[in-house]
Amino acid sequence: MQRHLISAADLTRDDAVLILDTAEEMARVADRPIKKLPILRGRTVVNLFFEDSTRTRISFEAAEKRLSADVINFSAKGSSVSKGESLKDTAQTLEAMGVDAVVIRHGASGAPYRLANSGWIDAAVINAGDGTHQHPTQALLDAFTMRRRLVGRDAGLGQDLAGKQITVVGDILHSRVARSNVDLLHTLGAEVTLVAPPTLVPVGVESWPCEISYDLDSTLPKSDAVMMLRVQRERMNAAFFPTEREYARRYGLDGERMARMPEHAIVMHPGPMVRGMEITAEVADSDRCTVVEQVANGVSIRMAVLYLLLGGNEPAVSHTRPPVSHHHPSSERSAHTLSADEEK
Repeated sequence: MQRHLISAADLTRDDAVLILDTAEEMARVADRPIKKLPILRGRTVVNLFFEDSTRTRISFEAAEKRLSADVINFSAKGSSVSKGESLKDTAQTLEAMGVDAVVIRHGASGAPYRLANSGWIDAAVINAGDGTHQHPTQALLDAFTMRRRLVGRDAGLGQDLAGKQITVVGDILHSRVARSNVDLLHTLGAEVTLVAPPTLVPVGVESWPCEISYDLDSTLPKSDAVMMLRVQRERMNAAFFPTEREYARRYGLDGERMARMPEHAIVMHPGPMVRGMEITAEVADSDRCTVVEQVANGVSIRMAVLYLLLGGNEPAVSHTRPPVSHHHPSSERSAHTLSADEEK
């Protein structure tokens, strides 16, 4: 594991499988009456959100609190940023407060990379979504959900997604979720097909490690998982398709289309869903739809990422082995080695 998590493309297969396996351990904590581990006690994590978010911010906050971290929530609205303060000044303010990790969501692609490599702050940086670029923990929770459903909760340990056929449908152009998933799923051995109107396919997509199709119906019968994406109106400054009705007719998933998928196949959505546009209520509420599972799995994945980036040098955690240095977090210590002290 590296010091930061900026892009899904930075993860090796072994990194990704370690995170997924660690998340399985973290998921067991959610089954306990007291859902807490003392791993990050005394560490401070800031959630630095320059863009609106419900799921991701709450998910990170839940993960941090379950690991006993001290949590500071920073929203750009109502902060000095709305008065014109720069990212650099905000970062230096956090550095002065002695922050251990920064979870950042920003409207500008590349902002988390800039923060991690600027020298402004000496903290682990986790990208919670930057512009239309990357959202690595979303890709990890999606892969975790697929592995649980398609391989099995216990059978999946140590496994990747080799040979699985994943179809991602919708607004690829504006989607950091699509980019991150293509990177991570390729690393994990899955075969990805992107389906979208030609106007919503990015320039240069032919260099991505995936197939491109403009016909949803032909890809459904061979898909193990179909991920529907929201059309991101807030990032659009032009008309990318004629009408909502036309979009739904060609690229929306309804009950009839879902019936063409293999019996074991699942329907995914990163949220928030626009019911009636990319997905009908019938599909969204069906047993095959994993949206609610994805939210629960997101907490486990974010706990795993925080544990692996920060947990390695916490002396209070274990009295039996020396702490791993801050710059090479716990590649040797996965969550399988939770000591008796941590298990309490």
